[in-house]
Amino acid sequence: MNIKRRDFLAGAAIGLAAAGLPRLARGADDGAAPFKTILKKALIRPRLTPDVVKTLKENGYPGVELQDKSVTEAEARAARRLAEDEGLLIHSFMGGWFMFNAKEADKRKAEIEKAKQNMRVAKAYGAPVILVVPGRVGGMPMPKPSEFKLSFDSGTLMLARAADADYPEYVKAQNDATKYAQDAIAELAPYAAELGVTLGLENVWNNLWVMPDFASAFVRSFKNAWVKAYLDLGNHVRYASTEKWVEALSDQIVKLHIKDFKIDRAAKNEGSFVRIGDGSIDWKRVRRVIEFAGYNGWVSIESSGWTDAEHAAIMDRFFKGAL
Repeated sequence: MNIKRRDFLAGAAIGLAAAGLPRLARGADDGAAPFKTILKKALIRPRLTPDVVKTLKENGYPGVELQDKSVTEAEARAARRLAEDEGLLIHSFMGGWFMFNAKEADKRKAEIEKAKQNMRVAKAYGAPVILVVPGRVGGMPMPKPSEFKLSFDSGTLMLARAADADYPEYVKAQNDATKYAQDAIAELAPYAAELGVTLGLENVWNNLWVMPDFASAFVRSFKNAWVKAYLDLGNHVRYASTEKWVEALSDQIVKLHIKDFKIDRAAKNEGSFVRIGDGSIDWKRVRRVIEFAGYNGWVSIESSGWTDAEHAAIMDRFFKGAL
């Protein structure tokens, strides 16, 4: 079914009121904000199929991020042809978790080879970016999210303290992860340049580089145009506000995910993920900080609670600074 954009937006506005979606703040202007940066909305799907194409086009999404790691390069090339035929863009491939900090050298090597294979899939898709989570730690005493006060060497990125209390096991795990991840990314960066696929480093509740200045220092340490930050706007608000993450990473941001998080310091994990608009994130302020950072590009929805059409309408408002 072919739906004109103006007809969809008119229907979406009615749907917003009926569904009780987040409303504009009192006195807010629902007209287009004078932003110079251009944001584009995308859905995340395992694979690109005719049904996915139909959903994207009916709901006004010009792009998609794909995530099925079992896809072959031949299948990826076929999906690229499908996308091109339909006027869609596969803007990113979600490579996901890589245990670059595994204790065993052979396992670290295997993870690097797995990353290279996923990079080839991204290339076959025509995706200019692959999302990479470069390790994770856990299973030892560590600070709560609100307790982190990282003290690290700006040159070596070695962590001296994580909080007011001593957490020596965590500090060692973080430092090992930093060193091993640097080794892995240093090996992958030339291959990324060869393929033309940027490595977008993301944190996903992996207990590593958990504060904005530390994450920024880590990404910038590579000093490589093929190594950037893939920032999820909702993943780490329990450590620091979303705008602080955007400010710290700024020109290093290559892609964005969007979800919302409701902070509750008394709860497990100090809060939980909620529908976009129902959490603790100040979306108007975040949009202004994105403008200041000069980010132009894709924002993939990694959230639930709304339909694809409702998410599309919410994203349009967020892009205007009206959410």
